[in-house]
Amino acid sequence: MTKAIPDIRIQAEDFDISAEISQLSEGRGDIGAVVTFSGLCRDESGTLAALELEHYPGMAEAEIKHFAEQAIERWDLCGLIAIHRYGKIKPGENIVLVIAASSHRQAAFDGANFLMDFLKTHAPFWKKEHLNDGSAGEWVAAKDADEDALSKWDNRES
Repeated sequence: MTKAIPDIRIQAEDFDISAEISQLSEGRGDIGAVVTFSGLCRDESGTLAALELEHYPGMAEAEIKHFAEQAIERWDLCGLIAIHRYGKIKPGENIVLVIAASSHRQAAFDGANFLMDFLKTHAPFWKKEHLNDGSAGEWVAAKDADEDALSKWDNRES
């Protein structure tokens, strides 16, 4: 079997989840499971007008690719897509998509979960809130719970 090459995209444009799954899995007899995670912008109880995401072009893609390659190797994934948007994103809009494909379901679940945990904690994105009342929002910091989620992969059997 040919080693999968991760498809990493950072883009301002929205994505079509169904089209991405079809692109990854069409005509692939080696794929028995496809797991997706899509993250949406929350409205934070009606206070958030938009979340603005910034990144360092080139560095962000390289960092995500590094962890995607680890996921492919660790769980023998047949394919892996990670799309992360930047710019101003309104509540209800897509922010991130991770699709992991493998021969068996557990590998796809674990690969997608691992990559998403990395994206939440270490991907070089900066997030600023824009509030509905027009006031200046805060830069969003990583949460301890996100760090705890990532640390579980250090102690987990593949």
